[in-house]
Amino acid sequence: MGTIDSNRVFLITGASTGIGEATARRAVEAGWKVVLAARSKRKLEALEAELGHEQAFAVECDVSDWAQQQEMIRKTIERFGRIDAAFANAGFSKGSTFYGGEDKPEEWRDMVLTNVFGAAVTARLVLPELVKSRGHFLVTGSVVGRITSIRNLYSATKWAVTGMAQAIRNEMSGTGIRVTLVEPGIVDTPFWDHLQKPSAAELEPDDIARAVIFAVSQPPHVDVNEILIRPTGQQN
Repeated sequence: MGTIDSNRVFLITGASTGIGEATARRAVEAGWKVVLAARSKRKLEALEAELGHEQAFAVECDVSDWAQQQEMIRKTIERFGRIDAAFANAGFSKGSTFYGGEDKPEEWRDMVLTNVFGAAVTARLVLPELVKSRGHFLVTGSVVGRITSIRNLYSATKWAVTGMAQAIRNEMSGTGIRVTLVEPGIVDTPFWDHLQKPSAAELEPDDIARAVIFAVSQPPHVDVNEILIRPTGQQN
C-alpha cells in the first residue's frame, strides 16, 4: 500500500456520528488531516478537540445548501491549502413509504436534497480541488442502492448515488482521480434510531471506516471502484 503524506487532507461530510465519525478517527490514525463537516456544531467541535486541532478542523455545514458547501470548501482550502480525498457521506432516512400512512412530503424533500443533491454538490465543488491533487472521491451508497429490499424512497436515493458514482468515474477518466462507491449493509449507527432494523446482524461504523481507509491507501494506479460490505448473515 502507498504511504500517507502527513499533509494530505481528507474532507468528510456527515462526520459528526456513525460512519463519518469512525472514518475521521481512522484517517487521523493513518496520518491524514481531516475536515469534519456536518450540521451538528457541538458534536463536531467535540470530535475536533478529541482528534486534536492540528489534525482536525470542524466546519458546520448542511450539504443540502449549495452556499454552505461552497463555504466548507473555502474554509478547508484556507485552513489546509488542499484536498486530497473527499467522502460524501452525509445522508439519512425517515422511512416514508409510497403507500399508506401519513403524508410527509417534507421528509421526502429533505432526504432527496441531502442524499442526492447534497452528494452531487459535494462532487461538483470538490472535484476541481481533487484534480489538482490527483485525489480520491468517495461517496456512501448502500446495499439498497443495488437491490430494493425496503419499500420507501430512501432506496431510490441510493440507486441515484450508485449512478452518480459511475457517472463521476466516467467523467473524470484521465485526470488521475479515483472514485469509490461505498455500499454498506446494516450498520449500527444513529441512522436506525427511528427505523426498524430488518435483521439482527449488523456492522459497526468502524468496519466501514476500515474499508474506506483500505480504498484510499492503495497506490495511485489502483482504483477500488466499489466496496459492498454486509454483516455476516444479512440476506438482502
